Order: sequence, then C-alpha cells, then structure tokens
Amino acid sequence: MNRLDVASLLLRVSLGACIFLHGANKWRSAESRRGTAGWFASIGMRKPKLQAAAAAFTEMFAGLLLVIGFLVPTAAAALVATMVVAIVVAHRSNGFFIFNEGQGWEYCAILAVTGIAVSGLGGGRISLDHAFGLEYAGTWGFGTGLVLGVGGAAVHLLASYRPQSTKVR
Repeated sequence: MNRLDVASLLLRVSLGACIFLHGANKWRSAESRRGTAGWFASIGMRKPKLQAAAAAFTEMFAGLLLVIGFLVPTAAAALVATMVVAIVVAHRSNGFFIFNEGQGWEYCAILAVTGIAVSGLGGGRISLDHAFGLEYAGTWGFGTGLVLGVGGAAVHLLASYRPQSTKVR
C-alpha cells in the first residue's frame, strides 16, 4: 500500500458517502419523494417521478460502489453524469457560488471533477476492484469517468430535459 492507495481510499469513500447521502435524502420518505419529483417537474424534467427515482438510486448505488471500491471508474462516471445534469438543469443560471440565491454550480462542479479524478486514480489496492483484479485506472479509468460521465449526461438531457420557454410571443 502506498500514498496513492490511501489518497484514492479517502477520496472515493468521502465522495461516495456524500453522493449516497444525497440520493438517500431524495428517497427517505414519501414526502421527500413527492418534493423531489415536484422540483424535477418545475425545472423541466420529463416524467419527474421516474427522474426523481432514477436520480436517487443512481446516487445511492454509485455512492455505495465508490465506498466499497467496486467498478470505481464506472461508479464515478455515474456521479459525474448526475452532477453535469444538475449543473445544466438547476444551477448554471445561478452563477458560480453555492451561496448565491438558487445555489450556483460550484459544488456540483467540484463533485464532478473529483469524480473524474477518482476514476483516473481507480480504487487502489484498498478496494474490491483490486481484490477481483479489475484494475482499469489510469488512462482507461480517466476516460471512463470523463466520456461516460459527460456523454451519459448529454444523452440524459437530450432524452429527458424540456425546459419551459421564456420567450414572449
């Protein structure tokens, strides 16, 4: 074990726990599920109940995989995709800083960039990926996080995002 293994462990466990709790918060009660679906509808997501469930489960599943160190670049890509979608649909028009009204995009961007970095680092020797011989860190891991993350977000947005037009006719 070396310092990169420890760095990977710290980054992926903290990132995984954070995103897992974000998903769990969306799914913790019937009221939170209704609230999340209502919010998704208000920001232009089609099938908001399905979108709310998909977001919650993606965050929880990706978070769990990151914590245990299994399929790390793919789990990180799911996190990246979720954060890119959040930036586009909810935060980009609110400026950079999270403390801006409506919350800016800084927090989601930090999570996404950290996800890409973790995908490049891989799970390290303190992970299930290592235990099962699933080492695809480095260039392949980085590419997985970046391409699947941003590409997955683009596909999701094209299929599901329909913002209200603000044009006056």
